[in-house]
Amino acid sequence: MADTAHDDVKTLSFEAALEQLEGIVQKLESGRAPLAESIAIYERGEALKAHCEMLLKTAEARIEKITLSREGKAIGTEPLDAQ
Repeated sequence: MADTAHDDVKTLSFEAALEQLEGIVQKLESGRAPLAESIAIYERGEALKAHCEMLLKTAEARIEKITLSREGKAIGTEPLDAQ
């Protein structure tokens, strides 16, 4: 699959990409698409899946855990996975 064929995927929000991906899954599962179209939409689905995964990893990296003082007041943040 050529990356340039699905460059528009890179501009989609997570929600828009997920909505398109769900539509592709439904269409493929229904068997309504001819073989050539099925292959093309499967390739687009792969690009959408990769884009969604990248957006989720980016969001996960930004999530922080609020640290509290002994009195229970917020005193800062640290990465979510810090131990």
